[in-house]
Amino acid sequence: MIRSVALTGLAAMSIFGSAGMANAQSGELVLYCAADESICRLLSESFQRETGINVLMTRRSSGETYAQIKAEEGQPRGDVWWGGTGDPHLQAAQEGLTAAYESPMLAELQDWAVRQAESAGYRTVGVYAGALGYGYNTDLIDPNSENAPQCWADLLDEAYRDEIQVANPNSSGTAYTLLATLVQLMGEDEAFEYLTALNDNISQYTSSGSAPIRAAGTGESSIGIVFMHDAVAQAVMGSPIQTVAPCEGTGYEIGSMSIIEGGPNPENARIFYDWVLTPEAQELGAQANSFQVPSNVNAATPPESPNLEDILLIDYDFDLYGSSEERARLLARWDAEIGSL
Repeated sequence: MIRSVALTGLAAMSIFGSAGMANAQSGELVLYCAADESICRLLSESFQRETGINVLMTRRSSGETYAQIKAEEGQPRGDVWWGGTGDPHLQAAQEGLTAAYESPMLAELQDWAVRQAESAGYRTVGVYAGALGYGYNTDLIDPNSENAPQCWADLLDEAYRDEIQVANPNSSGTAYTLLATLVQLMGEDEAFEYLTALNDNISQYTSSGSAPIRAAGTGESSIGIVFMHDAVAQAVMGSPIQTVAPCEGTGYEIGSMSIIEGGPNPENARIFYDWVLTPEAQELGAQANSFQVPSNVNAATPPESPNLEDILLIDYDFDLYGSSEERARLLARWDAEIGSL
């Protein structure tokens, strides 16, 4: 479960201290960002402004970013991979696609972020956390109705035929987290039986993990299966979205960051890595309507963020479901049994 650790007594490195170190640098940073475009741009622009290092940012989903880094193995073009679910980061670490680095900021991080780093031989680190769930459009589904969805099982109701969107787990870390969550929650065969039944109500498998809730917000569909903070973001921006933590329990992500092995700007990569783990950098998320729980214990959690203490979370096995073998096996079974429908 998600818990926090006490500070070790080390003084926090300020964002300006990190910037001062960076000001002696020059050149570029090639950033692969696997979160929402708004936070990717805000982090890139803030780091560039603070340090003078020119940031070249590309935004893709988690699965797409992993595939790009894998394709560039031996001749990497990127320096840092920031954001997206931790499972593909762990797979990249296992395959030697990312570099080991023990940041001096580790002493200030939540224990779930440190465990992520330790399990990967410090080839990745947790930067935020968020619980999986879904959101529905309250103009289309009455939240006061006794039939309003509250559980995973409720999504199988034939009333939602062609009214649900979820991403494809091959491209989306969000959707892979759903797949791994259901397997751990129900058992593997039962999870695939559920996904087969759910397919009758799916109108579209998107490439982006957050796209389903945007579609629900505009009324294109009724329900989007996403991380709960993405549903909250739509509500904050004025969409008629109700966020749901499924009653049976749910999984969660440790959004992660990794330095790409052999990248062209390793020193600037380490500067960015340290900078983005500071409280000041992590608190930028709220400005971009990113309502995840930050990994630095000194960073303020946005009041709109779902309270992880109030959500029934499974004991998600990040090591197993982040391994190359298990991810490949589950995705192949999804392709054969669900993607082919």
